[in-house]
Amino acid sequence: MSADTVARLRERLNTLQPQSLEIEDESHLHAGHAGARSGGGHYRLHIVAAAFAGNNTVARHRMIYDAAGDLMRGAVHALSIRAFTPEEV
Repeated sequence: MSADTVARLRERLNTLQPQSLEIEDESHLHAGHAGARSGGGHYRLHIVAAAFAGNNTVARHRMIYDAAGDLMRGAVHALSIRAFTPEEV
């Protein structure tokens, strides 16, 4: 399920037209955690997109959560986010 979740998350985040997008499944590090038992995975995201320009960290995270949609209420239990504009990297 993890590879499928990464693929679906990548597809949805492509709506932000990222110049760079890295998603790492860290679910194995959280074995036994309540979220892991319920089926939700733990992921680390590094994304670079011009869409983030003029937005603070909270707004960028909201953009990502909006793009991920219902994945955040099931397949994804935890998402560690690093979001930058091209000028910031």
